[in-house]
Amino acid sequence: MAPEVDPDHALMIEDNFLDTMLVDPKRDRFPCCIVWSPLPVLSWFIPFIGHIGICREDGIILDFAGPNFVSVDNFTFGEPTRYFQVSREHCCCIPPYPAENTSEYVENNDESGSNVDTWDAALRKSIQEFQHLSYSIFTCNCHSFVANGLNRLGFQAGGWNVVNLAIFIFLKGRWVNKTSIVKTYLPPLVVLGLGLIFGGGTFLTYLVIFMFVLIGWFLLGTYFFKKLIHV
Repeated sequence: MAPEVDPDHALMIEDNFLDTMLVDPKRDRFPCCIVWSPLPVLSWFIPFIGHIGICREDGIILDFAGPNFVSVDNFTFGEPTRYFQVSREHCCCIPPYPAENTSEYVENNDESGSNVDTWDAALRKSIQEFQHLSYSIFTCNCHSFVANGLNRLGFQAGGWNVVNLAIFIFLKGRWVNKTSIVKTYLPPLVVLGLGLIFGGGTFLTYLVIFMFVLIGWFLLGTYFFKKLIHV
């Protein structure tokens, strides 16, 4: 039987929680967000491919940056250009408010087990897992880490992988500011323009082949050989 909660107390909890969820790009603080930034060179040719991270409740960015290494508060390829703030109400594995404010109606679980009861506890378990994994852009990358965290949180019932996560942040991500749009799309436009000027149809053909091969790899590794790409 669920315990009764004082409505005034619940309202105070909600107000305090909303205050802590404010995004502050100047300080690189994105509470409970997925963040994205373009990759050098690769994003110049395929602008919807980039580097991705997930943030703690206090807004600090976590990203899988290399073999056995999850970077904390130092986003690997510079400031985020896009972000999406995840609603805790859409995460079925954690309560709608931070656990320290709702301890009276949250059942705590041992963090050594498979269950988690806070946002940060879920991300902590992802960190523990990826600190023992080798990094590979083709089989175990930053998207794998974020998808793993979202699945632990139960965001939109889980089922996240590197493909649907990349599509999600590309379609749903919000621009941090107008400069972020320029930072993301100016290099690809310059590369495309120079490629067409000096390479013409040949450049465009090789670019399309490169895109199909790369996208095809992740589609095959995600949906046909499911153990090939780690999540």
